[in-house]
Amino acid sequence: MQLSHLPRQSGVGFKPEHFSAIREGRQPIGFFEVHAENYMGDGGPPHAHLRYIRENYALSLHGVGLSIGSMQPLDRDHLARLKSLCDRYEPESFSEHLAWSSHDTVFLNDLLPLPYTHETLDHIVEHVDQVQSTLNRQMLLENPATYLLFAESTIPETEFLAEIARRTGCGLLLDVNNVFVSATNHKLDAEAYLASFPLQHVGEIHLSGHAETIDEAGAPLLIDTHDKQVADPVWALYESVIARSGPVASLVEWDDNIPAWPVLRAEAQAAQAILDRARRPAAA
Repeated sequence: MQLSHLPRQSGVGFKPEHFSAIREGRQPIGFFEVHAENYMGDGGPPHAHLRYIRENYALSLHGVGLSIGSMQPLDRDHLARLKSLCDRYEPESFSEHLAWSSHDTVFLNDLLPLPYTHETLDHIVEHVDQVQSTLNRQMLLENPATYLLFAESTIPETEFLAEIARRTGCGLLLDVNNVFVSATNHKLDAEAYLASFPLQHVGEIHLSGHAETIDEAGAPLLIDTHDKQVADPVWALYESVIARSGPVASLVEWDDNIPAWPVLRAEAQAAQAILDRARRPAAA
């Protein structure tokens, strides 16, 4: 099984709006990430763009449609298209979400949460094994942003993820913004969550922006929107993670209200500065 091996640098999600600017010269970007489902057609501009990116940079494929957490069998046609895409571009990494997004023939435009029970754990382990066996490559599984908790959950999320990694050999994708969003929404301690996160399995980190609102009771409610710059508290959490883990491939996601290329590039450079500081030897 091919292991995930992204460079331990900062990267960004590729957007077609930035293609011309990216082609102007070598960019200070360690890797680009794309949503796999946007490239499951046979050709056209999307593949012309992706060929250029793949020829010049490391590549991460990030899936949003496998519905890993579903209690139903995985969609074999979708998995076959994903395998074809991986075989075509040989990305350094493939990742998906600890979530579900489909039921029968209905596909939902959202990544929905799961109860953390032993039954759910067994289903997800089976699905991760199936994906890795089909692709013949390790996948990374991302922690979710959540807006509700299940009363029937019996396993803490960090333990749930660690057990999936132990039983399947998959890696983990740590989304620091998701940690901050979930912790704020559920009045939990984000730093305590990260202290218990199995960092030894992390092959990639995600950073992104979020929206701030209030719920019906007037309490703070954060929404994982990927439509603005990374918030200061998320940068602080990220820096604390890197101080513990050392440099890890780190992606800035920005999927809506797409900014000009220099703005997104500057976010990646801010992440790179933190990675670079972690590489420097401590002063005597």
